[in-house]
Amino acid sequence: MEKNAKIYIAGHRGMVGSAILRKLQQEGFTNFALRTSKELDLRNQEAVQQFFEEERPEYVFLAAAKVGGIVANNTYRADFLYENLMIQNNVIHSAHVTDVKKLMFLGSSCIYPKMAPQPLKEEYLLTSELEPTNEPYAIAKIAGIKMCESYRRQYGRNFISVMPTNLYGPNDNYDLQNSHVLPALIRKFHEAKVNGSPTVEVWGTGSPLREFLYADDLADACYFLMQQYDGEEFVNVGTGEDLSIKALAELVKETVGFEGELVWNTEKPDGTPRKLMDVSKLHGLGWKHRVDLPEGIRKVYEKFVEHEEIRVL
Repeated sequence: MEKNAKIYIAGHRGMVGSAILRKLQQEGFTNFALRTSKELDLRNQEAVQQFFEEERPEYVFLAAAKVGGIVANNTYRADFLYENLMIQNNVIHSAHVTDVKKLMFLGSSCIYPKMAPQPLKEEYLLTSELEPTNEPYAIAKIAGIKMCESYRRQYGRNFISVMPTNLYGPNDNYDLQNSHVLPALIRKFHEAKVNGSPTVEVWGTGSPLREFLYADDLADACYFLMQQYDGEEFVNVGTGEDLSIKALAELVKETVGFEGELVWNTEKPDGTPRKLMDVSKLHGLGWKHRVDLPEGIRKVYEKFVEHEEIRVL
C-alpha cells in the first residue's frame, strides 16, 4: 500500500477496526475515508454504493460486523444472519464496482465445524456441521469468504480473507448480555472487587478450551498480510496457544485482584469444546504474535479501570 493511498476501514470505531486504524497511523498512513455507522448504514445498498462512488477508496479493510457472545448469537439469530450478509455483500460488491485495488475481509474462527480436528486448519472449512448456537453468524462469515473467492475467480479481484481467533483489547464490548467471555469476566471480577462480593458467577463448566489474540496483534497481522499476501485461500490469525475457560477465569481473577470464590453456572451453554487455530500458514509467511495473554489482560484491565473512573467522574 502506498503511504498516500486512500484507505477505507469499515467498522473503524470497533475493537478490530480501531486497532487497524491505529496501526496504519503508526505506519504513516494519513488518507482515510471513514464513516461512523450513523453516517453510513452499511446495510443500505444504495448508501454504500454512493459512498464508494464518491470516495473511491483504493484499499478496504472490512472489519464491520454485528458481533456478540454465545447468548447474543443464539438469541438474535435472524439479525446476525441478515445484518452481516447485508454489510459484507454491499461493501464487497461496491469495492468490485469501483475497482478497489485490494480488499481484506475479516471473518471469525466460528466458521469451522463444531467437531473439526484440532488445531483448526484452513482446509477444514465446510467439512461437517457448525456449532448450532452461532450457526447464523458463521454462515454469514462463510458467505463473505466465498464472495471474496468468487469475485477473485470471476473478475480477477485481489480480495483476501483472514480468520481471527477470539479477540480482546481496547474498545471491547463489556455488556454482560452481549459480550464475549474475556471482557465479561473482566467486568464481573472488577465489579465484585469494588462491591466486596464474596463470589462471582461464571457461565458453563469451565472445561472448553479457547485461544485469545490481542487486537493490536491482529491489526499488525492484517497490515502484514495486506502488504505481503495475495492468495485466494483465507488465512488463520491467532497465537496457536489455548487455555481452559477455568484457567482464563483464574488469570482474570488474579489480574483484577478479586479475592472471592468462583461459582460455575453449569446451566449455561459451553459452546464448542475447543477452538484452537492452526497458524502454521501465517507463521510460514513470516508473522507471529507479540503480546502474550497475561500481558494483554493487564493492558486491557488498566484501560477498563481508566474508563470506569471517567464514567464515575
